[in-house]
Amino acid sequence: MPPLMIAHIAAGTLGILFGLGAVSVRKGERLHRLFGTLFVIAMLATAILATYLAAFVPPVDPLHSAPPRASIAIAALTFYLVLSAWLTVRRSALFEKLAFALALGLVVVLAAFGWDAKLHPTGGFNPPAPYFVFAGFAAFAAALDLRAILKGGLEGAARIRRHLWRMCTALFFASAFFFIGQQKVMPAAWHGSPVLIALGVWPLFVMAFWLFRVRRSAGWDRYAASSDPTDRT
Repeated sequence: MPPLMIAHIAAGTLGILFGLGAVSVRKGERLHRLFGTLFVIAMLATAILATYLAAFVPPVDPLHSAPPRASIAIAALTFYLVLSAWLTVRRSALFEKLAFALALGLVVVLAAFGWDAKLHPTGGFNPPAPYFVFAGFAAFAAALDLRAILKGGLEGAARIRRHLWRMCTALFFASAFFFIGQQKVMPAAWHGSPVLIALGVWPLFVMAFWLFRVRRSAGWDRYAASSDPTDRT
């Protein structure tokens, strides 16, 4: 296995563990900030390494591996989600606009990949539907970015929700790719195991729980207003 592949797997594994730590401790406290910072670093490294591997390193099993363009697109989307979530608590107007531009670029690229896959099918291993689904997701995120920019930024609980759902979605991508998408490298007896499915989708349940709590509690507005946005991840 290439050293960069090992580094990619290690970074992704650390990202999942640091993400678990960030959602498990009290929000805004020192441990949350520490785990959150480490999660951002690990996930950005994972996305960068995934892009390089997809672009320059041939897959071990080309017939049963995701097309390089699909891996690059998902890595870029993960990079965008983590970066924009981190920028949410930094309140940087310039970088918010850059993140919006990145999201728009992803929409165009993913839609182009989907259209090309539709015109040039390759035996079912490069279906067009996922590209269009992720393009729609990127368009949704870009629309929210534009809304926030036009409003001059987000305040209170709205800022917390934006940070939360983007971090958790990136964590879901990492968990799903590892526990569900890589079952072929696991023992045959584990393939299709409900435990692996649960490990893959657990960030979605965590996200739903915290979004519900933030929406239901007015205290999050006071918490966001009283916290230093440059001191939290």
